[in-house]
Amino acid sequence: MSRVTGPAAGVNTADVAGTTIRYRELGDPGAAPVVLLHGGSSSAATWDRLTVALVSAGRRTIAADLRGHGGSSRTPAYPLDGFRDDILGLLDALDLGRVALVGHSLGAHTASLIAQRQPERVTHLVLEEPPVPAREPSGDHGLSTARFLLPALALLTLRRGFDPRAVTSPVRQLRAADPAWWHRLASIASPTLLISGGPRSHTPARRLAEVARTIPRARLVTIPVGHRVHSHDPSGFQAAVVPFLTG
Repeated sequence: MSRVTGPAAGVNTADVAGTTIRYRELGDPGAAPVVLLHGGSSSAATWDRLTVALVSAGRRTIAADLRGHGGSSRTPAYPLDGFRDDILGLLDALDLGRVALVGHSLGAHTASLIAQRQPERVTHLVLEEPPVPAREPSGDHGLSTARFLLPALALLTLRRGFDPRAVTSPVRQLRAADPAWWHRLASIASPTLLISGGPRSHTPARRLAEVARTIPRARLVTIPVGHRVHSHDPSGFQAAVVPFLTG
């Protein structure tokens, strides 16, 4: 059961099966919706610049705080499918049928799980620097825990706007092989844009290229500024994403 509380626009919350999910909403309520999912240790605020561009292009935006982040609930556990189910519950609470999804890092993995679970619900999919699990237990997962966690854990000295377990637990899970995730990529039906941060990122571009080859309607764009493309090159990111979502 999902329930929305708060003002009609701006910052609202939804009760999703007992978990509070806070989200920011902007744009014409009747416009095509774009749901924005941030990475680990971040929050919905990271999408403010993209939100302005999308609303200017005639889209409605919903930027959610993932569980354990921002104004959303701190929970006893942080399973990957829990992030997925929270956002699906938020879509239900907002009575959103088909949506475009944009995700960064952990948010990108969450978006991929949603597009695998309910492909008919996703009109467009943008995966910015998604973590890529190994296909097989002995395979190369291409994810260095130290390099993945360093940017997030460095922020702990500056702010505590998130539960550290909401970062460390997903990283441990993503380091495990997940052949089922790879198999389900073929079920993603929407046009998909993968964005790589190039050689300055800890996510190997070759793994993202492999994902792009596996998703039926995907293409890969490289913007070589590192893991946080939307923050380090917002103009380049918007130039790739806004036409993809609105064209």
